[in-house]
Amino acid sequence: MPVEELSLDQYGITAQELTALSEKCLEARERAYCPYSQFRVGAALLLRPRADSTSSALNIVIGANVENASYPVGTCAERVAVGTAVVQGYKHGDIRAVGVATDIEGYCSPCGMCRQFLREFLDLDTPIFMHNKDGNFQVKTMGELLPMSFGPDVLPPPEELLASRASKAPGSA
Repeated sequence: MPVEELSLDQYGITAQELTALSEKCLEARERAYCPYSQFRVGAALLLRPRADSTSSALNIVIGANVENASYPVGTCAERVAVGTAVVQGYKHGDIRAVGVATDIEGYCSPCGMCRQFLREFLDLDTPIFMHNKDGNFQVKTMGELLPMSFGPDVLPPPEELLASRASKAPGSA
């Protein structure tokens, strides 16, 4: 879908931001390390401006999939990008949009593991733009990609869980 045909108001981003996000996830795809599967994936995160920043530049963090000869040890592009953002001090709610790019004709959403990983840091209305090999995209929100999700907002505070457990322990009053 071309940027001009999409109403970006519902996602809270501008056409300029989407264009930059799209360019960065496509660029990240080129950096993928995938000698075994040859399935390149690039991801980009559009981040909220930092409170301590005076720069007007867009803050976009990228990631690419990184495979390993021991197949299960590889890391997906989305998790690489989120890990980079976390190291830079970002947290839940700081990611405004996600871009993902692959080399296939169709639109490839983040895998199940990445959906759950993203859910830890994204609001349910955060848009995820999924780009195909030609750079065209389809967009879904985090909530659409992971309905009935389990996220940090579902868990009671740790103190409440500990207190509940203590009150049910044998010998508690």
